[in-house]
Amino acid sequence: MNSRALPLIALLAGACAIGFAPIFVRLTETGPAAAGFWRMALALPLLAPFLFRPGRSAPGRPSFAILLAGLFFAGDLALWHYGIGMTSVANATVLANLTPIVVTVAGFLIFRDKVGPLFLVGMAVGIAGAWTMALGRGPGAPGTNPPLGDLLSAATALFYAGYFFCVRQGRANFGTTAVMFWSSLVTAGALGILMLVLGEQVIPASLAGWGACLGLAVVHVTGQGAIAWALGRLPTATASVVVLVQPAVAAALGWMIFSEAMTPLQGLGALAALAGVAIAQWASARDQARLDQSSVQ
Repeated sequence: MNSRALPLIALLAGACAIGFAPIFVRLTETGPAAAGFWRMALALPLLAPFLFRPGRSAPGRPSFAILLAGLFFAGDLALWHYGIGMTSVANATVLANLTPIVVTVAGFLIFRDKVGPLFLVGMAVGIAGAWTMALGRGPGAPGTNPPLGDLLSAATALFYAGYFFCVRQGRANFGTTAVMFWSSLVTAGALGILMLVLGEQVIPASLAGWGACLGLAVVHVTGQGAIAWALGRLPTATASVVVLVQPAVAAALGWMIFSEAMTPLQGLGALAALAGVAIAQWASARDQARLDQSSVQ
């Protein structure tokens, strides 16, 4: 088997798994923040055996960066889960996937990372596509408040960018599993407080609701874990395109399960948004590779 075949399969499977997340959020029968709480709380027992297995040294106390990562991820999940309830699954997922653009822009503003012209083209295409999606909805668009849902979904990219930078800092001294465990613990605690303050429905009303909560946890661990494993074994250009199957899977599931069809204009906007993200990611990775090569020379 080709050395890239298994990582590519893992990346594709992980992206498809994550595509089920917004569906499970809708089916949890809890409040949006509570759905995030159960996602993290039920994921912890799944992560613990990998972190505290026999023969492995106990992990050290989490750094401030990892704790902050957990808070950023709590904000990300809270906004996105509320967005999923207010707009269509397709809009919520595509708009949340603008994160790579936000991360690169933040890297330029905070760390002075270089940004090339091709990235700017991708960013422009991605933003134009997202704007088209938001404006292209037809009459009777799904969701209780589509404009606000679109705004919240897009805003998740800001919090995920913060999570990304904190995880990058935390990975300097901790492994992937340790970062996921400690940040998930903080995220669960923050969302637990938020759901109580907001007076949300905390306990699912049926076994089906509990199944959806467990599904969120499984998707979080297996999906994110598969993607993290594959990213270190594939070219960034390839990975940046493959992971965008996630919003396509989510949109297809939203159409099949909730009858949420997109208008032709929304479909065009979604394609443009994802193409823009792919171009921006590829350009950013190419520029970084050139920078690393020049620094070695």
